[in-house]
Amino acid sequence: MTATLIAFGGNLSSPKITFQLALAMLIERGFTLTARSGLWKSPAWPAGAGHPDYLNAVVSGQFDGEPEHLMTELLEIETALGRERSTPNAPRTLDLDLLTFGNVKCATDHLTLPHPRMLERGFVLIPASEIDQKWLRYVRALPEAEVRATRYISQW
Repeated sequence: MTATLIAFGGNLSSPKITFQLALAMLIERGFTLTARSGLWKSPAWPAGAGHPDYLNAVVSGQFDGEPEHLMTELLEIETALGRERSTPNAPRTLDLDLLTFGNVKCATDHLTLPHPRMLERGFVLIPASEIDQKWLRYVRALPEAEVRATRYISQW
C-alpha cells in the first residue's frame, strides 16, 4: 500500500454530491481513505471568465498498485460522473488530480508526480494543509489574495 494524496474539484451540477459519489467509487476500486479535508470554495480560473466558483477538497489514503493504475481509475471515475473534456479551464462536474503517490517522481505523457502545479494552487494546498500541516509552508508562499479567496464551506 502506498500513501496517496488526491485533489477533488468541480463547479457544475452538485459538486458536493459528486465528490461523495467519486470517493465511494474510489474506495470500491481499492483506495483506503485515511483523511479528507473539508470543502473549500475558490474562484474559477482564469479570473473574469464568468464561470461558477469551484468546490475543492483533498483526500489522503492508501492504494495497492501502481500510480498509473490509480490515475486510470481517477479518469474513469471522472467520466462516469459526467466529466466532459472540451477546452482547457472549462467548467466541469469533476476533476480528480493525483497529487502525490508515496515518494514516486515521474514524468510521462499521462502522469507527472508529484503534480507539477500543486504548490502554486491555494485551492489544493489549503485543503491539503487540513490533512497534513507540512503543506502550510507552501500556503504561506501563496499570494495573500489567493489565500483569502479560498473559503471554507463545510464538511462533506
